[in-house]
Amino acid sequence: MSTSPAVSAAPAAPASAPPGEEFVIRVVGLSKVYDLGAAAVHAMDGVDLTIRRGEYVAIMGPSGSGKSTLMNLVGCLDVPSSGQYFLRGKEVSRLNEDELAEIRNREIGFIFQNFHLLPRQTALRNVELPLVYAGVRTAERQARALEMLRLVGLEKRGSHRPNELSGGERQRVAIARALVTRPALLLADEPTGNLDSRTGKEILELFDRLHASGNTILLVTHDPEVGRRAARMVRVMDGKIESDSMNRPQAAAGSR
Repeated sequence: MSTSPAVSAAPAAPASAPPGEEFVIRVVGLSKVYDLGAAAVHAMDGVDLTIRRGEYVAIMGPSGSGKSTLMNLVGCLDVPSSGQYFLRGKEVSRLNEDELAEIRNREIGFIFQNFHLLPRQTALRNVELPLVYAGVRTAERQARALEMLRLVGLEKRGSHRPNELSGGERQRVAIARALVTRPALLLADEPTGNLDSRTGKEILELFDRLHASGNTILLVTHDPEVGRRAARMVRVMDGKIESDSMNRPQAAAGSR
């Protein structure tokens, strides 16, 4: 169980989108069909969804509901069978793999349940990696990586490798890495799934602060308690959106 480190009270928001880009995400009639030979599985079936800049949205649903498929499509990890997906006003649903990889690195910050840190690299180096792929020079990327570690309260742990960090600290490193490119969207997949309840609460409080500073967050979870921390909850069932509603005001503000 981790102790809560000091965290900056004012997380930096991502760079502002050009005027008129009110929606970070807009999907229209999005469908995904998997051909299993004898049968076709409609994992996503004609979904319409918009997410505005600065929103904090939880996608909820049980196993097999389609929420993971929706996450993969929104995260440009997969392409739809039909329909359109616009990310910051640009249609990305028909891009090739190289173009999708560039979008993922530049526009989307991923936060996963299993952290996905490189075990032989330090925390600082793990946070730097998206900037390495983007071709950012050494001095600038180290400065930005250190800034993000400071943001999540881990500036003194930058030289430690993942096996020298607690689960909560590893997730904070993953969050710092997701933020370092100043993405349009933070996409979190069960970010507290491998954490004890106290550490999970600390991570969700960090998400609250990131949301309050203007970051757009899409959180995928099966846990109602986690989902209620978001300002808006979208429930998915059988590949369709079952409901889309606002949570209580205090959930958006982070008060408990």
